[in-house]
Amino acid sequence: MSVVEQVATFVARSNYEELSRDARLQLKIRMLDVLGCAIGASNAETPHRVREYATAWSTDGPCSFIGGGSGAPDRAALVNGTLGRYLDFNDSYLAPGETCHPSDNLAAVLAAAELAGTDGRTLLAALAVAYQVQCRLSDAAPVRKHGFDHTTHLAYSAAAGAARALGMDAEHIANAIAISGTALNALRVTRTGALSNWKGLAAPFAGSAALEATLLARGGITGPMEVFEGNKGLFDAITGPFSIDWKAEDLERVTHTIVKKFNAEIHSQTAIQTALDLKHKSGFRPSDISTVELDVFDVAYNIIGGGEEGDKQVVLTKEAADHSLPYLIAVALLDDTVMPQQYEPDRIRRADVQQLLRRVKVRPNQEYSKRFPGEMPSRVTVTLRDGRHFSLERHDYLGFRTSPMSWEDAHNKFVALGASHAEPETLVEIASAVKDIESIKVHDLTHLLTKVHAPTHSSAVAAA
Repeated sequence: MSVVEQVATFVARSNYEELSRDARLQLKIRMLDVLGCAIGASNAETPHRVREYATAWSTDGPCSFIGGGSGAPDRAALVNGTLGRYLDFNDSYLAPGETCHPSDNLAAVLAAAELAGTDGRTLLAALAVAYQVQCRLSDAAPVRKHGFDHTTHLAYSAAAGAARALGMDAEHIANAIAISGTALNALRVTRTGALSNWKGLAAPFAGSAALEATLLARGGITGPMEVFEGNKGLFDAITGPFSIDWKAEDLERVTHTIVKKFNAEIHSQTAIQTALDLKHKSGFRPSDISTVELDVFDVAYNIIGGGEEGDKQVVLTKEAADHSLPYLIAVALLDDTVMPQQYEPDRIRRADVQQLLRRVKVRPNQEYSKRFPGEMPSRVTVTLRDGRHFSLERHDYLGFRTSPMSWEDAHNKFVALGASHAEPETLVEIASAVKDIESIKVHDLTHLLTKVHAPTHSSAVAAA
């Protein structure tokens, strides 16, 4: 069997009964989390432009859009995926050489499950498959160092999860993964230098295209069965040879993923918490700060600290802000949090944060790098204008594997993100549907998601 056929056999045999109780809970928490992110982004300009594109030629189809309307499966995956990804507030998986956001798979898997008219158990199994494939590829075959984006792995995982949701057999699954994996090799320039809207759209696009590839395969279109090991295949062109024993794989990798507490790039989470703890413990005022020195592990430095992926002190857009440690630390110290409001254009360009971020110095710490990804260590040192110094170190935050979010924690985040964008009763219904997903049809959940609309004034006041 070729490698892609081995993956397809794993996907085809996977089922809900294999999931541990903890894996089921963590999948539900990740679903609630990314749906909260999607609802929280429902009024943003970029998702609105994507919705306009998706509905320009058709406003009817079998798959639901969050916020109302429906369309073709790939269009639903694109719209809903954009909503879930736009805030950059969804979950992450940390491998030594790669970081990905496995809940990026949900939009494609959800659209496939709705198209198939399947139940919540099948949805959970399909989502677990997608998590397993993307995370294990991140472990075994990192692509960032070769100049490719982590959405390269999403092409394989979204096709695998969508095919499982559609109930396809191993032969058709193999073709779906082969087509998607061959076609969707994304460049890392997406996240380097001056960042564009594409930073938040690369994953939704890959998920949408992977679902389209899956539907083509379901209709009989074939793909290269040597997509991994063949001449000019993935091994040859990007990753080099690697081996995963797909016969031995389970569906538990979701339990190794982490959830964000702050609306910021994943590698910044502990640093932000450290800065806030230091401020509250020491009682200094941001206006009294002379310098902020931030020690982090090498991955954080290279991606968001001014290392190999470019300068992070020129911050004028949301995309640049949420991938800039200097901005994130500065705005956290000024506002005592980092949430979507910290990315409003007038907040980003205000003089207080623009001046303070230029006094934040980031440097890599070799010892911290050795402890990553088992820990996410950081140290923040603040020097005041009067010469006093304050310093604090942390190794994790609420949402990391060593301090995981409970259902209640995730629900609180979900409500906080959704309160300004949906009626309170709608949020209650969506959360209840996710919590009891095994007992409902997928359509029951997607129907609730179409009811997301900005609440009336009285409802918004009550929710607040």
